[in-house]
Order: sequence, then structure tokens, then C-alpha cells
Amino acid sequence: MAVSKSEPSKVTAATAFAHLGMEVLPFKGTEESVLANIPKTVRLSVTASPPKGIEATIALSEKLAAHGYRVTPHLSAKMISGKAQLTEFVQRLSAVGIDSIFVVGGDAEEPAGEYTDALSLLTSLATIKHGFVEIGVGGYPEGHHFIPQDRLDASLKEKAAFATYVATQICFDSAAIISWARKIKADGVELPVRVGMPGDVSRQKLLRISLASGVGASLKFLQKQQGMFWRFFVPGGYSPNKLIRGLKSSIGAADNNIQTFHMFTFNELAGTEAWRLKMLEQYKS
Repeated sequence: MAVSKSEPSKVTAATAFAHLGMEVLPFKGTEESVLANIPKTVRLSVTASPPKGIEATIALSEKLAAHGYRVTPHLSAKMISGKAQLTEFVQRLSAVGIDSIFVVGGDAEEPAGEYTDALSLLTSLATIKHGFVEIGVGGYPEGHHFIPQDRLDASLKEKAAFATYVATQICFDSAAIISWARKIKADGVELPVRVGMPGDVSRQKLLRISLASGVGASLKFLQKQQGMFWRFFVPGGYSPNKLIRGLKSSIGAADNNIQTFHMFTFNELAGTEAWRLKMLEQYKS
């Protein structure tokens, strides 16, 4: 498998903002909102959730790629029925020039088929001819509700053999993120780290999206982060600027591989892009 590390070799806060990615939800109107608000220089990823189905993720990714965006669809292992469907998705993505994916276990209650976690899908993918040069996997700076820490550590090492970067789940604690990034590097995981965080998203917009169309994906996503959902809604409890200030001194440091950010937009694209431009100006070299 070809390996590509898209982050710059000399990493600074300025380059971190220049190379950050934005995650969008495959809702009605997402394509139009992306076209209206996000420049094609910004890397996009398309999430997957059981209520919408994996087809919504693939279809939106195809549409955005056709518009000229660099797109990374989430392949949720539990939502894919098996190697035949995985092969079909690989072929469809390759046909529109998509060369990047993000592999997760997924939130489905029961697997749709043979893939029970991200590693099982990655192992199967390795037997399929594909042109993906970037393969991302998830990281958990503050652990996981249902998976013991030792299993998380072992799993990341196993997945790292198939991956080119790791993107973290939401964590509001910069010290915890830095400590985790140092630990995985000391453990031999040399993957570049993209720190996942909500962007400049209004509480009202987040709640509205969470409840829209009965999906609730973003709300569930925050709720399962060990109660941090409530911290997001407490006045003064969360600011992307505050979190970034806490991370700034460690970006590009030798003891970790923090290189850029992965912004959970919850489809508030105009506000997230305006915030990104402000940060670019603030941290430019």
C-alpha cells in the first residue's frame, strides 16, 4: 500500500490551520452548503451514521469529489456487509478520484456482516486492490466507555500497520491530548496526529442538527464522550480557541506527532470557515 503523509514536514500552528480538515454530515442540503461556503483547498471528510446508512456517505463523497474537493469518506465497519460491498465502495470511490478514507468501527448496534471493528475491515481491505494513499484511524485521548485502555492501546498499534494517520475523538482537555500523543509515540506509533475538535459551532445549531430528521448522530457522538456533551453546553465551557492555545506549544514538538486539526463542523460551515480564516490570520508565519 502506498503511504502518503499530507501534513507539512515543518509543523507550526500556521501550517496546522492551513492543512486542517472539516467533517460534514451527509444531510439534505450538505452538498449545496459546502459549495457555498468551503473553498476547495480545505480537506473534507464525510461521516457515517446508522440512521442515514453508509450509502449516504458514499454518495455525498462522490458528489463532492466531482466538484473538485479532496474528500475522505468514513467507512464504518459495522455498516458494511462484507468484502463484496467493500469492494464495490472501493471501486466507486476510485472512479471519482478519491484516494483517502477514514476507517472506524462504527456506532451500529449490530454488525451488518463480517466486520465487527475497524481492524477487521482494514485487514480485509489489504486484500483488495485499491488506490488509497491515505487511510485514517481513530484515537481516544481520554479512553472509551466500553473498551479497556490496554485493548485500545493494542488495537491502535495493530491498526497503525494499515494506516497513515490517526484522528482523535473529541477531547476538550489539551493536557490529556498532549499526554496521549506523547504516549502513543513512545509506544512506537509514529502516525501523524490530527486533533479532533468542534469548530466555532453555536449550541443552538448543534442541538438543531442533532435532532433533525430523527438522526441525532452528532448529539449521540458528544454524549458518548464520557459526559463531555454537557461541558460543551455550559457557558464558557468550550472554545476552540482556548483548546488550541493549550495545544500550540506542542504542535510539531519532537515528543509527539500532533500536526493538524480535524474540525467537527456539525454542518455549520459558514461559521467554521470564517473562524478558520481568522485563525489563519492570527497564526500566520
